[in-house]
Amino acid sequence: MTALVIAEHDNAHLKGSTFNTITAATQCGGEVHVLVAGADAGAVAQAAAQVHGVAKVVHADAPAFADGLAENVAAQVIALAGDYSHILFPATAYGKNIAPRVAALLDVAQISDISKVDAPDTFERSIYAGNAVATVQSAEATKVITVRTTGFDAAASSGGSAAVERIDAVADSGASSFVGREVTKSDRPELTAAKIIVSGGRALGSSDKFTEVLTPLADKLGAALGASRAAVDAGYAPNDWQVGQTGKIVAPSLYIAAGISGAIQHLAGMKDSKVIVAINKDAEAPIFSVADYGLEADLFEAVPAMVKELG
Repeated sequence: MTALVIAEHDNAHLKGSTFNTITAATQCGGEVHVLVAGADAGAVAQAAAQVHGVAKVVHADAPAFADGLAENVAAQVIALAGDYSHILFPATAYGKNIAPRVAALLDVAQISDISKVDAPDTFERSIYAGNAVATVQSAEATKVITVRTTGFDAAASSGGSAAVERIDAVADSGASSFVGREVTKSDRPELTAAKIIVSGGRALGSSDKFTEVLTPLADKLGAALGASRAAVDAGYAPNDWQVGQTGKIVAPSLYIAAGISGAIQHLAGMKDSKVIVAINKDAEAPIFSVADYGLEADLFEAVPAMVKELG
């Protein structure tokens, strides 16, 4: 058995999600190969070769891969698929865009969002907004898998010495073209990679209060800012801050939830955090059921007091 991990990158650096996906691949048994499909992405291929647990890096370089268009990357994966028992993608926007195309072209059932590998053909994944865990066994000859990155530790970025094999890239499919990308720029850590996250809910009451109350605490802790779906829907925070089943799945070392009641879909996105701190004046708020530390208090008093204590 040999597993192929599809690397997520920006043509210069490997994304963190790739390291978690490599860990999942090593647990499937057999060798782990990494596909780097990009444009002028030699540095990415060399970085992938250094990752612990990687036996070989397959490097396909062509202008058609510059922007990660799903149709082109999927075609490259299909060209290699016959050599692999497992094909793994990170369960990010990038991976979720490509994996279903690969599964459809191979005529196999995709195994989505796994959080644990029980055996080479058996995996665990959350269902019902994280309230239950399903054990899925696949009889497919080629298993197409997306990996919930918070379920696996990141593979070490050094210690490996894999060979890099340069292959011919498939032709541009012509099925899509890159038009543009709007990227939110911030000095804060990216939400899914942050070690500390400060999140706010609808109880903050306005976007001004969201910024006024939570930003000082996030600044003191060097944290990313997050939000509940209710806060995002109310316009208090941008969409890319949303944590939850319909937002981003996170598992930081510390998650501070201020004014978040703890709806099921929100808990599904953050309950794997190492330490959860909840601040809410409602003693019956569901967030307290998953919190390691709970403070029953008015967030407009508690959060500034925390900032003051932090100096």
